[in-house]
Amino acid sequence: MNFEISKDPIDVQSVIDKVVQREAGAITTFIGTVRELTHGKKTLFLIYEAYESMAVKKLEQIGREIEERWEGAKVAITHRVGRLDITDVAVVIAVSTPHRADAYEANRHAIERIKEIVPIWKKEHWEDGEEWIGDQLEKKAYPTGKPEEEDLHE
Repeated sequence: MNFEISKDPIDVQSVIDKVVQREAGAITTFIGTVRELTHGKKTLFLIYEAYESMAVKKLEQIGREIEERWEGAKVAITHRVGRLDITDVAVVIAVSTPHRADAYEANRHAIERIKEIVPIWKKEHWEDGEEWIGDQLEKKAYPTGKPEEEDLHE
């Protein structure tokens, strides 16, 4: 399975292995990790939640977008959910293409689209509080800090 939501730590090499192909001259990887400082606030840990079945469908959609736009591209994306500590890997994106420029561009497209359309939210826990964070949340105000399942079908 090339597109996954995982509760377990991500094996980066296994994501890369999913895109290895004889036609590829390049494989790019993006590894998103949990950073300690965000806008000057010290993060203690994050909690990621996802509407998993929809998230996988949206990751597959991103893969199709890439394969249609960049000829010969192959994509694998794994995003982790649950509690993540500082330096933990949250997401791994691997893209292979015949040429390196396409691999870089396609990989960047993947992470930007994840932030735009995939129903995954993170709750940042700081020394002085906590807050749900994410691009999807900025588009609509939700009283609980994240959309309810029925809001995801709009």
